[in-house]
Amino acid sequence: MIHLHNVYKTYPPDQNALKGLDLDVKAGDFIFIAGASGAGKSTLLKLLFGAETPSKGEVVIGGRNLSSIDRDGIAHLRREIGVIFQDYKLLPRRTVADNVAFGLEVLGIKESERKRLALSLLKSIGLEDRGDALPLTLSGGEQQRVSIARALIHQPRLILADEPTGNLDPDMTRVVFDLLLEANAAGVTVLVATHNLAIIEELNLRTVVLDRGKIIGDFQSPRGIA
Repeated sequence: MIHLHNVYKTYPPDQNALKGLDLDVKAGDFIFIAGASGAGKSTLLKLLFGAETPSKGEVVIGGRNLSSIDRDGIAHLRREIGVIFQDYKLLPRRTVADNVAFGLEVLGIKESERKRLALSLLKSIGLEDRGDALPLTLSGGEQQRVSIARALIHQPRLILADEPTGNLDPDMTRVVFDLLLEANAAGVTVLVATHNLAIIEELNLRTVVLDRGKIIGDFQSPRGIA
C-alpha cells in the first residue's frame, strides 16, 4: 500500500525534517506515528498526501510514485485518501453538513444522499444539531470532530490523521478511535500521528517512532516506547 525508501525532506535553508526514512505499510494496517513535537510526524503525512514532495527518495502509494505523477494524478490519488488535519481546514462559508459532505460532492454524489450520510456521521460524533452552523461558531474540539467526519464520509482506502484527538476529551477521543477502528476493520489503511501515549498503549497496535526526522523504533506492540 505504502512504500517509502530513503526519504529525505529538507526545508530552506537547511532544516532536515526527515532523514533517510524507510517504511512499508500493508493495505489494512493501522499504524501510529509517534514522537515529540518537531519529530517529523506532520511532514511525513504531508508527503503521503502529496502536499509536499520529498527532497530525495521514493514515496509510493498504491503502486504510484508520487514524484513521477502529475497534478491530475495527485488529485485522483487524494480522492482515495481521507485526511484529518491538525488545523481542521474547514470551509468557513459553508455549513458544517456541507463541509462533511464535501468529498461526496467532488465525487458527484446526489445532494440528498450527501445530506443523509453527513447527518448520520454528525450524529455518531454528537453534532447532529450543528449541521446548519458555520464552522467558526464551533469550538476547536467540535471543529476537529467535523474534520474527522469529513475524512470518513467517502469511505477512503487510506486515512491520514494528524493529532486527531488533540482538542478532545477522553470520552470523545474514544468515540473517534472507535470510528477509525471501524473503518480499519472494513479494510481501510489508517495512519495516525500522535504523541498521546495513553491511547497508543491502550490500543496496542503497530507504532513507528520518529525522533528528529529519523525512525528510531518500529514496534508491533508499543510497550517498548516509554
